[in-house]
Amino acid sequence: MSRRKPYLVGHQEFARLYCVDPKQVAQWLSPSRGSVLDPSTAVVVSGVRYWPLGFAAGWGATTARFRQVDYDAKAQIIAEQGEGWEPHRADELPPIVGQHEIIQIFGLPAQGTLATTIASGRFPAHDWLLSGSMLWMLDTVLDAADMLRASARSLPWEVDERIVAALRDGTYDGPGSRVLTRGRHTSKSL
Repeated sequence: MSRRKPYLVGHQEFARLYCVDPKQVAQWLSPSRGSVLDPSTAVVVSGVRYWPLGFAAGWGATTARFRQVDYDAKAQIIAEQGEGWEPHRADELPPIVGQHEIIQIFGLPAQGTLATTIASGRFPAHDWLLSGSMLWMLDTVLDAADMLRASARSLPWEVDERIVAALRDGTYDGPGSRVLTRGRHTSKSL
């Protein structure tokens, strides 16, 4: 099944849009710097923030200190992601999952089980590879459930419909639903 996916950016791609080090994006999110970049503009998948490309590319023009987006970097990000569309708000995005959420969807015993399945080529290809992390649209993963069950030796690969419903309606609060903040801002994390 062919789906047009939304263009997304992680920390590394956001930094590329503004020709800065990825650590700068973390500083823009920092409460001690007044959170120049509002964390609520991102979605959290497997404990990491991702932004709609339309928002990220327009963000620099909305800050007190104007930041020029690099249009060549934006075009390269679009080319890397293939056919898609450009959302501007997180609430426009379909449900997106990473390995933490997939483990919960299928009730897998360990991350190694999923990693082995991915490495063997039995898991569907990722929809995105952003900032070094593989991400999938929820429907990409669910469409593969029958194939995963058929090729499994011992795992049932049964879908937990409660987890799927929570992911679809934005109420999922399991592993990966929150950013794990490190350092002095740990107690202030979202």
